Amino acid sequence: MKLDKIFRTAIQYKASDIFISTGSKPILRINGDLIAVEDHPILTKQMAEDYLLETLNEIQKKKFEQTLDLDFSLEIENIGRFRVNMFVQRKGISAAFRIIPEVVFSLDELALPQQIRQITQLKQGLVIITGPTGSGKSTTLAAIANEINEKQSKHIITIEDPIEFTHENKKSMFEQREVGTHTASFAKALKASVRENPDIIIVGEMRDLETMSLAITAAETGHLVLATMHTSGAARSVDRIIDAFPPSQQNQIRTQLAESLKAVVWQNLLKTKDRKGRLAALEIMFVNNAISNMIRKEKTFQINSAIETGLRDGMQTMKKAVMDLLQADLITEEDAMANIPPEFEI
Repeated sequence: MKLDKIFRTAIQYKASDIFISTGSKPILRINGDLIAVEDHPILTKQMAEDYLLETLNEIQKKKFEQTLDLDFSLEIENIGRFRVNMFVQRKGISAAFRIIPEVVFSLDELALPQQIRQITQLKQGLVIITGPTGSGKSTTLAAIANEINEKQSKHIITIEDPIEFTHENKKSMFEQREVGTHTASFAKALKASVRENPDIIIVGEMRDLETMSLAITAAETGHLVLATMHTSGAARSVDRIIDAFPPSQQNQIRTQLAESLKAVVWQNLLKTKDRKGRLAALEIMFVNNAISNMIRKEKTFQINSAIETGLRDGMQTMKKAVMDLLQADLITEEDAMANIPPEFEI
C-alpha cells in the first residue's frame, strides 16, 4: 500500500493522527502538535487519490462516490489499525486517520483517578464520557470495559462507528457491532440490543435524538449503558441531552435522566511539562440525590457547585483536576490556566 511508509513513520513517532490532504504535505499529530512530513512532496490531487482510494474496497468506493464522505476502520497487517474519515474538500480528496493502539490500556496505565473504578461496579443506568474530539474518550471507555472484562462475568455489546479497540473475551463476553457493516445505525442496533440479553451496552457516540432516547430507555430497563458525547462539562452534557428533545418532551426526559443518569466524565488532554506526552484531566460527576433533584427541577446551573462539594462521593471539577496536575508539577501554569473553565477561573 502506498501509504505504508507514512503509517510506519507515524507509529514510530507515536503520532495520534495522520492527515492526508490534497494541496498539503502529509501531516502527523504528535502530542497535540501538527508536524509535516518534510521529506514528502506536497500531495497533488492525483497523488492524494492514489494514496486514499487504495484503502477502500469496491463497496466503500461506491459509497464514497455517492456520499463524498466516509467513516471506516482500516487494519493493515504488521502495521496497525486506524479509524478513518475520508472526505472531499475544495482542493480535492482528504482523510484523517486516527491510530488505534494495538492493546487496550488499563485504567492504571492511563493514570486515571481511582474513583473511575466506581463506574465498573454499577449494575444499571447511563454513564457518559464526554469531551472534544481527540481527548481520549474512546481510550478511557475501552479501559473501563477492559476493567470489567478482567474482573466480572458480563455480556457486553458494543455499537461503534467504526469499531476501534478490539476486546478479546476474558471473564466477560464481548460482541462488537460496526455501524454500516453489521447494523444500519446506532438506533437500530440499540433497539435490537435490548433483546440480545446484554448486561452492558457500549454506544460509540450518542449523536442524535433517537439514539439518546433509546440509550436512556435501555438504562432504565436494567442495563448499564456507557456512551460518549461531544460536550464540555458534566452540567452541559445534561443540558445537551435535554435540549435535543422537543419542548413538549423535555419534562419527561428530565425525569428519566434524573432516575437513569449515574455518572458523567468530562475529559481533556493536556501536554506534559516536558512536552513529550499528554495527560488526561477529568471532571467527574456521580449523580447523587441532590444532583438528581437539580436535573428534575430544571436547576442544572447548580450542578457545578454540587460537584465541588461532592469530593466524598468521588467527584471533582475540571478546575480541581487541572490544579492537581499543576501542583504535581506535571503541566505548565500556562496550560493549567488555559484549561480551567471560565466559570471556575481564579
